[in-house]
Amino acid sequence: MKLTESYWPAEPSITIEESTVGSALRAAAEQHGPRPAMAEGTPGRPEDRRRWSFDELVADAERVAGALLERFEPGERVAVWAPNLPEWVLLELGAGLAGVVLVTVNPAYQARELEYVLRQSGASGIFLVPEFRGNPMAASLEAVRPSLPALRESVSFEDWDALLATSPANPKLPDVRPSDPAQIQYTSGTTGFPKGALLHHRGLTNNARIFATLTDVRPGDTCLNPFPMFHTAGCVLGVLGTLQAGACHIPVYAFDPSLMLELAETERADIILGVPTVLLALLECPDLATRDLSRVRVALSGGATVPAELVKRVEASFGVQFSIVYGTTECSPLLTQVRLDDDFVDKTETLGRPVPQTEIKITDPETGKIVPCGEAGELCARGYCVMTGYYDMPDQTAAAIDDEGWYHTGDLASMDDRGFLRIEGRLKDMIIRGGENIYPREIEDLLFEHPKVADVAVVGVPDERWGEAVAAFVRPAPGEAPTEQELFDHCRAHLSPQKTPRHWRFLNEFPLTASGKIQKFVLRDQFMG
Repeated sequence: MKLTESYWPAEPSITIEESTVGSALRAAAEQHGPRPAMAEGTPGRPEDRRRWSFDELVADAERVAGALLERFEPGERVAVWAPNLPEWVLLELGAGLAGVVLVTVNPAYQARELEYVLRQSGASGIFLVPEFRGNPMAASLEAVRPSLPALRESVSFEDWDALLATSPANPKLPDVRPSDPAQIQYTSGTTGFPKGALLHHRGLTNNARIFATLTDVRPGDTCLNPFPMFHTAGCVLGVLGTLQAGACHIPVYAFDPSLMLELAETERADIILGVPTVLLALLECPDLATRDLSRVRVALSGGATVPAELVKRVEASFGVQFSIVYGTTECSPLLTQVRLDDDFVDKTETLGRPVPQTEIKITDPETGKIVPCGEAGELCARGYCVMTGYYDMPDQTAAAIDDEGWYHTGDLASMDDRGFLRIEGRLKDMIIRGGENIYPREIEDLLFEHPKVADVAVVGVPDERWGEAVAAFVRPAPGEAPTEQELFDHCRAHLSPQKTPRHWRFLNEFPLTASGKIQKFVLRDQFMG
């Protein structure tokens, strides 16, 4: 049947289960007990990597839950600020068992960004590494801690064994419900600063299970996951998807193409996750020619439509089936997926069809009416996967989720008469760099603080490697002549690297609308020209 309007009902081929992170973990252990469940994704000899069976995973997660409940009450927020450690996964699972809400934090964040997340979430505790890739995380925490009276506990992952030792022998764990909050994931929004999407157990577990089913993750498979754990792609699709499929999950400590290829060979990976930037780096790595990747069956990319040439190269070089996913943090996150058996054109020109149990419509942003097939409008989603709301932000929640339960993504999309979607642009002024969402307002607010800046506009500009790069257009203050370097240094002192502009342009005046708003599309066109 061909569609005439851009509406896709919630297709019921996969059932929704009343599950939690804890119940999913216990069900996996009961079914797959001694099978490999997780291996450490770090450099070094394969025989030296730590490994967990499903039985060991649930035992360690219960110890983590017991230790957490010695310090926190169910429902309290606890932040995690670290790269992809196995302990990150154990903390996620333990928090799920304990009913503690996990607040995920980007390990590239600087002190100012960390302080905002910890204050806005009301976090009672934080788990962190002392340092990562030159970022002095322990020092940053100490610098902002006096301004965070709610933060009672900080635990270094270096003291993990000591933490586990505080767990009672048989901890009494709470009765966690599927509707209970499981995570707060921070995502940029119209406020100019990140909003905390409050995600519930039912949404996370079912969304991950549907993803694993569509990606053909099988019991006994090995899944290589370089997605950062602070994103839903990493800790939901990667962790909870492989868990429920009975597969072995390898969280890659920090992306490095040589490490990824070594892990793919020595750990005999069946599934490789990534974004276009990751896949391109693997294809360009000299080690590719010397690695045996014959076991890899599926490669997956998230975040954006993948160029046709890259799809060709990935399928030819790895001999795999290719899949592309699209979603939003607020929807736990998966909304659409290119199926493994979809044809080449659909893999390179669309983001696939809506996933089961998720209702999708494309509406006119002005009238709210569903548009005809092929016409662009705002992509809206409804179903089990939609977040509870933005934490402690009722106005922003009401603006994002309407009275009928539809989440308004802010993305401009079109749907063809088969249900395949294409992203046409964004109502939100979001920049997507290497799969990372960046909101210009936060960067603009920081640059406004510089005494040599009178006005500024930040836009995304095309970039061959990252998809988009951050460009700043600056109008200097009268009599001032700021340099690119001093503005770059100002940003880097307060922002993580991916948010810091890489391109700088200085203007005497901005192109404006009749109402005085900066026409960012004109700036983008000028840059490209």
